[in-house]
Amino acid sequence: MNKTNLFKLSIFSLILLFIINVKAQTFTNSNLPIVVITTDLDPNTNQPYSIPDSPTVLGNIKIIKHTDGSRNYLTDINTATYLNCNSRLSIQIRGSSSQVSPKKGYGFTTLLANNTDNNNISLLGMPSENDWILNGLAFDPSLIRDYLAYNLSRQMGNYATRTQYCEVVINDEYMGLYLLQEKIKSDSNRVNVLKIASTDITIPNLTGGYITKADKTTGSYPVAWTNYPYAGYAVNYIHDLPKPINVTSEQDAYIQTQFNDLTTSASSNNSSLLNGYTNTIDVPSFVDFMVSNEFGANVDGYQLSTYFHKDRNGKLRAGPIWDFNLTLGNDLFFWGFNRSFYNVWQFSNGDNEGSKFWTDLFNNAEFKCYFAKRFHDLTQAGQPMNENVLNSYIDNTLLLISEAMVREHNKWATVPNNAQEIAGLKLFIQNRIIWMTDNLESYAACSNVATPPLVISQINYNPASIANPTTVSSNDQEFIQITNTGSTSLNLSGIYFSQLGLTFQFPYNSSISGNSSLYLSANAAVFQSQNSFAPFGQYTRNLSNKSQNIVLADAFGNIIDQVNYSDSAPWPTAADGSGSYLQLISTTLDNNLASSWVASFSNLANDYYNLNNASITIYPNPANHLVSITSSTAINKIEIIDVYGKLLKSENISSKDYTTDISSFSNGIYLLKIYNESGIQTNKLIKR
Repeated sequence: MNKTNLFKLSIFSLILLFIINVKAQTFTNSNLPIVVITTDLDPNTNQPYSIPDSPTVLGNIKIIKHTDGSRNYLTDINTATYLNCNSRLSIQIRGSSSQVSPKKGYGFTTLLANNTDNNNISLLGMPSENDWILNGLAFDPSLIRDYLAYNLSRQMGNYATRTQYCEVVINDEYMGLYLLQEKIKSDSNRVNVLKIASTDITIPNLTGGYITKADKTTGSYPVAWTNYPYAGYAVNYIHDLPKPINVTSEQDAYIQTQFNDLTTSASSNNSSLLNGYTNTIDVPSFVDFMVSNEFGANVDGYQLSTYFHKDRNGKLRAGPIWDFNLTLGNDLFFWGFNRSFYNVWQFSNGDNEGSKFWTDLFNNAEFKCYFAKRFHDLTQAGQPMNENVLNSYIDNTLLLISEAMVREHNKWATVPNNAQEIAGLKLFIQNRIIWMTDNLESYAACSNVATPPLVISQINYNPASIANPTTVSSNDQEFIQITNTGSTSLNLSGIYFSQLGLTFQFPYNSSISGNSSLYLSANAAVFQSQNSFAPFGQYTRNLSNKSQNIVLADAFGNIIDQVNYSDSAPWPTAADGSGSYLQLISTTLDNNLASSWVASFSNLANDYYNLNNASITIYPNPANHLVSITSSTAINKIEIIDVYGKLLKSENISSKDYTTDISSFSNGIYLLKIYNESGIQTNKLIKR
């Protein structure tokens, strides 16, 4: 018997076993976390409040989760060591179409004991927050489509709501299998954009952050504006951040303008770095959003549950993806719908096509090239959209929820034939990959794009506090140095920091000379006052004092350079708040490796007027004993610093030639700083 048939037999046997057991007993334990919600008593009936669509009702939530991975029991409800969460909450029914289902989905906010203030806590390993969702998996007989889509999007490198399967009990009634997941909102661990305030009505604060969605109107969320597709239904856009009740006329007009600019540039096939769509949108996020929706053949994609976000001074981004239950061949069949096909493009299927710019972007040769390349890369062996990888992930997910599926069906009759459903889902994935591959054009034009020789060479992520922090904060003193290692001038048009949390886009036709560096700072005025020269520009937001992935990319998202630094070893810890900054030992080294950096405290003004490295010769290097240094101008001083920023040797000199002894040093990499009348040269010195 092959492995596939053996797996199917084991799943069937396990399900059959639990069908027998569940019909004979009530719910008492699970291999999954158990979420127990008890609403407060209604004084008029002395019974727990029922949970309405609106308003919210108060109650308590406990999550039973054994940290050792053993089974979870309802009898653990009062054992603190087995509780992942014990909090007050406010809760209500959520969803739109799903509300017609007998099984409801819920939205809830964790509260402090005063029932007013938010209680930011981590649930089941997800980052601390207070807004959460219990996804009832409506209209998905496989019970895995949302789970699969969100995890797949994160594997692609995007933010998507984190999820954990659980079984839910509300007011002593077993409610079935759910996904506990994050609500989409502005948060450093969710959609990492600034929260725009009602007072932010002028540039630059007016530029962000925003979260906007194309969707149906629900509750108190009115339509902000309407856009139109090439075919199908009008597209309604709704403010999510700021909330409709808080949005100002200036903010409404500004974010609409971003979409109008995208519509205009995409329809005119304009990818210019000056005024084309590349200047408005983050291309990789739009590519990935379309890849996710097209791969899933999402019937709601582009028209409904379609999110966008924009940080202050940043580009408009597509995502996060949301609501993927009607994908991979699934639809609202009981209402007569059948729209998820493997052999059509969802953005031009005559139904939920969404705004015209989706079709226009796809028809742009450059965008389509990057779409084709991205899909090709994602479907290769070992990659997230590879058929074998997906099938394995699906099988592992089914093993995780197999016993809960039986209880779910026993409660709601939502899993009539799971084996048949999963077989159909896998076949759809196979056919979809084949069809998309056959219907995408060559990506040769964007497969090996040359990127400019720019290197992130200094990072001051946690400057030391100064005597008067009320005037100048530690964050104000941050900076990043970028070095052009080539000999010719570079045009910087379209180059930007592509990861959320740090925003800067080089102005059109700005440039950097060959063999030179420029500085970007958090506060240009503070930088100039401390270093006696002005930075090239000022970025928005601040660097993390812990760890951050800094990615420099061109207008289409091709990575030019990338550094994911940390404040802990093996990264130089002296650069963490003690007055030093991270200094790349040599631009020839891999600057994403901790060993390529040292902590430096040298004066930037001197470094800024650095002489060309070609005027100095260091021999031998690597060295074991003596190192000879020859310069075209007189050397005033040398310093040798270890990778942790510690000064090991400082010698005053007045000669063009000098020899120093390093025999007492341990083998490794050091920073050799050479001072002369032209400035400071920083060189990598290797002791062997």
